[in-house]
Amino acid sequence: MKANIKRRDFITLLGGTAAAWPLAARAQQPDRMRRIGVLMNMAADDPTGQTRLLAFAQALAQAGWTDSGNVRIDIRWGAGDPERIRKYAAELVALAPDVILASGGTTLGPLRQVSRTVPTVFTGVGDPVGAGFVDSLAQPGGNATGFISFEWSISGKWLELLKEIAPGVTQAVVLRDPELGSGASQFAVIQAVAPSLRVEVNPVMWAAPLRSSALSRPLRALRMAA
Repeated sequence: MKANIKRRDFITLLGGTAAAWPLAARAQQPDRMRRIGVLMNMAADDPTGQTRLLAFAQALAQAGWTDSGNVRIDIRWGAGDPERIRKYAAELVALAPDVILASGGTTLGPLRQVSRTVPTVFTGVGDPVGAGFVDSLAQPGGNATGFISFEWSISGKWLELLKEIAPGVTQAVVLRDPELGSGASQFAVIQAVAPSLRVEVNPVMWAAPLRSSALSRPLRALRMAA
């Protein structure tokens, strides 16, 4: 699931995070330069990624933290390449940062494979509980915390909208990517809504090559209804 975070939400997230953990640390070790790792799932020239980083820098500055002043920010761009993301995840952890920002669901899994101790703040993860990244939204546990892409109940609304567009649909495929954490919690909501709409839902893991047989019947039903 692709992350889609508004600028305002990003400023709120990172501004709150930046203001929270460094203040206590500053009182303990005021002379040590802090270090933040940032792992982006986009390319370096992506306008959205640049906008998010600008918001990040602005929020940090408002909290009294400036890059190359009292904090060093190490940024890596994954460009949607799983191999590159794994490589950069290892690089950032090796730098021993005080905290890592994981932007996008594809970055969090590799980071957690490398380290379960470096504090990590994630954004744009579809289902961190279903993916096993956190214990729960209220009490994440472990070394990771952050924000989901959207509230899970909206998943049921997607199926309702599909039924409104094509009332004759009786079967629907739900594409799920385990690498992005689009897991059990979201699908459970869709499953709960499906009977009332008289729709059979079939999960398909799209991280692996999709077989035509898995998609043929639901897609054929959708074409007939349309």
